[in-house]
Parts: sequence; C-alpha cells; structure tokens
Amino acid sequence: MSRVVLKLGGRVARVAAEDATALRMAGHDVVVVHGAGPQISSELERLGIPVSFVGGRRVTSPEALAVVRESFLQVNAEVCEAIGPDAVGLVGDEIGLQANHVPDLGLVGDPLPVAPSAIVAALDAGFVPVVAPLAVHPELGSLNVNADEAAAALAVGLGAERILFVTDVPGVLVDGDLVEAIPVDDADRMLDAGAFEGGIVPKLTAAVRAARRGVRAEIGGTSVHG
Repeated sequence: MSRVVLKLGGRVARVAAEDATALRMAGHDVVVVHGAGPQISSELERLGIPVSFVGGRRVTSPEALAVVRESFLQVNAEVCEAIGPDAVGLVGDEIGLQANHVPDLGLVGDPLPVAPSAIVAALDAGFVPVVAPLAVHPELGSLNVNADEAAAALAVGLGAERILFVTDVPGVLVDGDLVEAIPVDDADRMLDAGAFEGGIVPKLTAAVRAARRGVRAEIGGTSVHG
C-alpha cells in the first residue's frame, strides 16, 4: 500500500475529510499535514503582536509561538473532527519532528526528513495521522515550521509515493497562466530569480525538495517533477 501526504492550508481544512477519504478508498495510506495561517495572523493582530513574513515563512517570537501552537491545536481538532473517528491528532514537536534553527526568523525551523514512530504506528493501525507542524530542536525546544516544508520532510522521511498540496489557488501560475507541470530545475531557477511571491514560495520550494528525493509532488493542478 502506497503512502500519500496531503498538505492542507488553514483556509481549506474543511476539505480534509473528502480528500483523505478518496485517497484511502483508492488504497493509499494517508498522512495529513495542515497549516493555520489565517487563524494565526488573525489572533496575532487581535493581541497586537507583529505579523511578519520572509520568503513566505512567518517570523516567530516567543509570544507568537504560543499563538501558533494554540491555533494549530484548534485547526488540528477541526480537521480530525471532519475526517472522523479514524483520525489521530498529532503535534510535530511531541512526536519527534526535528528541525534546524533559522535564526533570522526567530523561533523558526527548517524541518528534517524523519519517520516519527507515532505516525508509522497510526498508519499501521489503519488510522489517518493529522499533524500540526511544530518541530523540536535539541537546544531551543519547540520551533515553528512552515506546514509545506513539514509535509515535504515527512513525505521524504516516510517514503511516500506522492505529496499533494491542497490550496485555494489552482496551482503554479507563470505570467498569470496556470502551468500543468514544471521541472524542478526550472522551478529552482525561477525561485532564485524572485519570480514568485507570497505563499506559493514555500509550497514550490517544498515540492522541489520532495521531487528531488523521489516523491511525486503536485500543487493544485501543477505537477512538479524531476
């Protein structure tokens, strides 16, 4: 049975049940990784905590990290409820999702490929792990990690066949037009040239990382391939 990692943005968490069920019906083990971007930003603004992004990744202070965790737990519960009793909610820093520190962004990490035993056990028992993307650092403790990057790291570590980025945009747009497929070398070159902005940057970066390690990557209707 092949493994598929399904990455959901905070705005599209409600599609979790339908997509996860369809993949399981097709015979796949499914791991869900979710974001909570809109919820985090809204709560930070309410509390008067600055909201800042660099390259699509959130600058995270200690105060912001507490909000990030709370928002992730809220979305995780919502996604698990949508999927139903087969869902198992997991938090990345509690199950051994590891990351290198990105000091310029505060308490932010670059996640490393890993196969946490809690995820493997849930899959072996026939459940759907639903993962909130926090990671652990041996010296700093918990770090915020971008959900796209966390999904790619888990896809590689778990030996997944595919990673699907479910998003509220149709896919990768080049000069305003949707592209059905983009080679990783072209994607790298365009990312380096600053051809993309905002949330598509970490998605495409994560898709490239996964594709280079042999995982089929799709962002909406766009395939990212080696």
